[in-house]
Parts: sequence; structure tokens; C-alpha cells
Amino acid sequence: MTKPKSHVSERKLKIITQLEKLTQQYPVVGVVNMEGMPTPQLQRMRAQLRDKLELFMTRKSLLLRAIENAKKKNPKFTDLAATLKGIPALLFTKENPFSIYKILNKSKSPAPAKPGQIAPKDLIIPAGPTPFSPGPVISEFAQLGIKTGVEGGKVAVKEPKVVVKEGEIINANVAGMLARLGIEPMEIGIDVIAILEKDTVYKKDVLAIDETQFLAQLQTAAAEAHNLAIEASYPTTDTIQQLVQTAFMNAKTLALESNIMADAVVEELLAKAERQAQSLQKTTETN
Repeated sequence: MTKPKSHVSERKLKIITQLEKLTQQYPVVGVVNMEGMPTPQLQRMRAQLRDKLELFMTRKSLLLRAIENAKKKNPKFTDLAATLKGIPALLFTKENPFSIYKILNKSKSPAPAKPGQIAPKDLIIPAGPTPFSPGPVISEFAQLGIKTGVEGGKVAVKEPKVVVKEGEIINANVAGMLARLGIEPMEIGIDVIAILEKDTVYKKDVLAIDETQFLAQLQTAAAEAHNLAIEASYPTTDTIQQLVQTAFMNAKTLALESNIMADAVVEELLAKAERQAQSLQKTTETN
């Protein structure tokens, strides 16, 4: 008995075809997670970034189907498919992956935590005063394992406490306490998971560059390279002037020590000879 072929609707085929064209049109393809992204903000971001990128949202099964077809031209799409999670969408751009990540990351805004969400990092209630007067709130803090006291008529947290670890689910008690304390640990925005450029898949941990630290590392590396070139007497555009100056000073010192007559040291040699003559004259007069 012949197994019936699975039916793919015309609408689905159209979506898959459109996705395939986008993977061919754009050299950079990324996977993003749209989970928790409000529609109004998404529409604003799409309008603001229209000249930078194109976002395509559809069912995960259709995204996987399009990626499966794209693997024929670039096997690295296999690695990209493995990163689809949450409410996935595909990002298409001609921009540098790191630039796109920076743009999307800067466009995020803080938001309060909601019960059931996954903590994106360790959520900490810091030590210090709170706006609460003594009362039932003290027991609420105690239920979360937070040590408190009373200072100036207000409840104060004695020491910082991690109430939810990264990757764990945020419960209602924690979400409520964070909100009352004005702590907004979540972010609303397009969450970049991975970006494929040619044969390289860049994950979020690679794309998230600390620019200040990176600049400091570049400056340190440049300074160390410059010092090494100077020590090795290696001439470059950046070292030639200092090398010539150092060579000149070394030659001048050698000429003075060896009494070698040269234009650069003639006055100093004459002054040196005069001092020696005066010293000899004084010694002779004394004797």
C-alpha cells in the first residue's frame, strides 16, 4: 500500500519559498527569540530598523523547513536550526553581525519580572533600606530567605540575596517582591540567539562584546607591540622616529665617551676639554 504524501498548503509553500529567497538574498541570517515582545514595540522597532534588517515571523515548523532547504547551499544552517527556541523568528541583514547585535541590544528596555518567566541572570535583592514600614513584609522577606532589620523606622535588607538563579523559573512571590522594590530585571526587546555569516555561526556570548574592555585590551596590545618593536629595533611607521632618536642619542653618548670629533658633539667636547684643562691647572697650582 502506498503511503499518502503529506499535504502542504499553498500558503505554507509560499512562506517557505519566500524564506528561501531571503536566505539567498541576504549574506547574514540570524535567529531571534520574540518571546515577551509586545506587538506595539515590535512594530516600532521594525519601522526604526527597516533599513538595517528584515524580520520574518512564522510557525517554527516552517522556519525549520526553510532552513532545511537552505542547508543544501550552506551546511552551517544546521547549526542555526539548533538555536531556535521560545517564539523564534529569522533575521535577515547585510550588516555586520556584531553591529546588528549591538543595535538590537541597545533597543531593549527594562521590564518587571512576571511569574513563570525564566531568569536571564541571577536575580539579586541588594542590601540596604526599603520603603516598607515594619509589619507583615518582614515575614515575606523571610520566606524568600532574606535577612532584614529595622533602620530609621523602615525595613532594611541586611545582606544581598540571590532570590532566583539564572535559568530558573521566577515564582509569584519573587516577582511581586521585585516589583514592589522597583527592581526590573527583565528586558523587552528582540533577543538575538545566533547569527550566521558565511561559514561561521556567532552565538550570543560571542556577539555580546564589552566594548570598554575590548578597547582597553586593544590599547594594551598596541602598547606592548610598540615596546617590543622598540626593544627589538624593528622599524615601522610608528617606531621609526623613536628608533632614530634613540640611535642618535646612543651615537652621541659614544662619541662623547670616546672623544670622537663630530658636528653634533664638538661644542660639548670643547667644553669637556676646557673643564679638564681648568681642573689640571688647579691641581698644578695647588702642588
